[in-house]
Amino acid sequence: MYKNLLTAMKVKKVTAVQLAGLLECRQATISDKLNGLVSCGFYFDEAAKIKKVFFPEYDYDYLFAREKVV
Repeated sequence: MYKNLLTAMKVKKVTAVQLAGLLECRQATISDKLNGLVSCGFYFDEAAKIKKVFFPEYDYDYLFAREKVV
């Protein structure tokens, strides 16, 4: 789960639909990655796009820190 990314999304009012549009994938895929339902998470090129477009002021390590879902 990307708790910090989810928090940043709430603060900046960025939606999973917007991320899906940026990454050209389904909203369900983004939701699964955000909530830790898939083991692969975001690939580096996806994270780079997300950071550059929506969250340039955040640090990669903070934004994409992952917590295991129990």
